[in-house]
Amino acid sequence: MSITTDSTTENMPLAGLKVIDLTQIYQGPYATFLMAKAGADVIKIEPILGEPTRIRAKVNGGASLPMAMLNVNKKGITLNLKSPRGKEIFKKLIAKADVLIENFAPGVMDRLGLGWDLLHQINPKLVYGTGTGYGLSGPDRDNLAMDVTIQASSGIMSVTGMADGPPMRSGASLVDFLSGVHLYAGIMTALFERTRTNKGRLVEVSMQETAYPTLASNIGLLYRNDGAVPPRVGNRHGGLALAPYSVYEAKDGHIAIVCATERHWQNILAAMGREDLVDDERFSTNKARVAEIERTDRFVEDWTRTLTRDELFALSGKHSFPAAPVRSLPEVMNDPHMHARGQLEWFEDDELGRVVLAASPIIIHGADRVKTVSSPKLGQHNQQVYGEWLGLNEKDLVELKSEGVI
Repeated sequence: MSITTDSTTENMPLAGLKVIDLTQIYQGPYATFLMAKAGADVIKIEPILGEPTRIRAKVNGGASLPMAMLNVNKKGITLNLKSPRGKEIFKKLIAKADVLIENFAPGVMDRLGLGWDLLHQINPKLVYGTGTGYGLSGPDRDNLAMDVTIQASSGIMSVTGMADGPPMRSGASLVDFLSGVHLYAGIMTALFERTRTNKGRLVEVSMQETAYPTLASNIGLLYRNDGAVPPRVGNRHGGLALAPYSVYEAKDGHIAIVCATERHWQNILAAMGREDLVDDERFSTNKARVAEIERTDRFVEDWTRTLTRDELFALSGKHSFPAAPVRSLPEVMNDPHMHARGQLEWFEDDELGRVVLAASPIIIHGADRVKTVSSPKLGQHNQQVYGEWLGLNEKDLVELKSEGVI
């Protein structure tokens, strides 16, 4: 795959696409990150003081890794959407845009006088993407939402943690990024339709609704138990339908091992040097292993404790069963595989210095890949964007700044 320094080149899937980005925190910025990394011209509009992720960073010294990760390859401008002149400038930008994306609470854009109905009149081809916690309709529409509260309301926390412990959240911002991917997919779907109709659409994605399908195995257990709420299962299979399936202690840490088929179990026994147990009725079928899951896990862990993570992982490759060491964040950041594929890169950020940044996981073969450019400083591209899009000169910008518009 070739690398290009020019995000306007024609050999990129979204080259020439103009995106107005009002997003903040993680969910929306990840959707627009995927667009920017596919070659779109993404204009990130922030309030004059900056978006919340930028403001938070000032508490810890002024630089934010999430801001740097999610806003590379975007142009940054400031605009006060509460001011009458700011609204007029925004409408002029919208008239030239292909996509608008925001993840404000439902009704915010309408209260600003900049909702879908008006913007669709200004630009009938506009695809308007909105990410919310609970959707644009329904009794929970106006509930405030953050990743952890959606993990709670969606049921994810109820099935996460040990059986004898409290509900736990995922250590990662799971729902923010899951819904960000769905928002990207919804906008791309509407853009595809627009090639046939020449008309835009309003696209909405609810964080709660993107979380629900992840519970498939857990819900399966609920039905299997005739409606009895299943217990939390820790690291075991969510439906308690496979064994071994867990995280096991090794000499120097932990390793995840999954036995999805009887062949996997036979291969695990081969790795143990215990082929004599292939026909042992205690372990010979998955049903038997699940029925005595404590015994099964104890048997496996007695073996894993005798070896290091690397030794166990090597055996999983040699004998063909799914396994992976539980790695620390520094180990993942330095993963030779992801660096070799160009999915992770060491990058000199303007504010943070040398950091590891991720590329888009969506790889279009034969297309150029956008060379990473630092996330914009607050208002960094005011002159460029307002000049190129609206023809404003330096005197105009000075006046707008003095009036608190940009």
